[in-house]
Amino acid sequence: MSLTRRARRAWQIILSINLASGVVSACFSVLSAPDGANLWVSALFGVITSIMIATPIVFFELRSASQGPLRRLRRLPLVLFFAIKVLVYLAVIIGALILVRLLFMPLMPDRFTLGSLFEGLAFATAMSVFGNLVFEMGRLLGFGTLKNFLTGHYVQPKREERAFLLIDMKDSTGLAERLGAIRFHELLNLFFRDIADAALECEAEIHKYVGDEAILTWPSKRALADGDVLACPFIALDLIAANRSQYRKRFGVEPEFRAALHYGEIVAGEIGDVRREIAYVGDTLNVAARLLDAAKMLGRDVLVSADLLARSALPAGVVAEPLPTLAVRGREAPLEIAAISRA
Repeated sequence: MSLTRRARRAWQIILSINLASGVVSACFSVLSAPDGANLWVSALFGVITSIMIATPIVFFELRSASQGPLRRLRRLPLVLFFAIKVLVYLAVIIGALILVRLLFMPLMPDRFTLGSLFEGLAFATAMSVFGNLVFEMGRLLGFGTLKNFLTGHYVQPKREERAFLLIDMKDSTGLAERLGAIRFHELLNLFFRDIADAALECEAEIHKYVGDEAILTWPSKRALADGDVLACPFIALDLIAANRSQYRKRFGVEPEFRAALHYGEIVAGEIGDVRREIAYVGDTLNVAARLLDAAKMLGRDVLVSADLLARSALPAGVVAEPLPTLAVRGREAPLEIAAISRA
């Protein structure tokens, strides 16, 4: 059975963290080894210890963000949720340290001393706290955005060509009035989770959420490499349909959306002082927003600009219907557009 891209991404995160922590832990184990110790055995000791600690902790982090029973922990007050995480971390760390030392005791009897155990506990705890901090920052900002911040990729503004997909929930005002603010927020959260799954399947970046709207983006090469950018709205529709029973059971409604796709040049760069973010500035996003408004006026679910349609192949089973040109404020030439739908 093939894995979804969300599942593959989870395994990539687990493998990447295990690899990084294994290297650091091996170095620490070698540097802290007593005189005369076999350095290769010490390095292996460090690697196995890091794997036994990092794997369950990362698994817990990923599952607490996606699985129902564990996900409910995130609804607890932050202090209580953090306390539970600390207890889970300590149980995993202490259990792994004792188990690995029992396994290696015939080869490294010096590692079972109380001082060595406390040294390992302090190091593993520090690594876990640091890893958890990076993990939470990545979840808050997006791992791609975090990488760009850390590498300084957008410290200086850059001109780029990008494709954008704007997805807007239909009748959000009516749903909010009917469900109430709290339950509508829960609906929106579930809706955005399906959109995020679609983004992962299409290899899109989630730029931001604005109210009931999600903005997805692709860099030029990835956007034009295949038809993923044009298929993405329909993948999102399929994911929402797959969760139809959950939506109807919890909220009595299956959410629908309209979408707009456009391609063009933007300027990307870090912006802000007290709070910083990577912003995309330019006419391209304005045109995409105008397309989204036009989708509502024209009664179409998915509109795409001819600029993007000419550059990306239509996915199998998707057809395009040319529509009258659209006048866009601030743009001299009218915009050629089309509606896309399943055949």
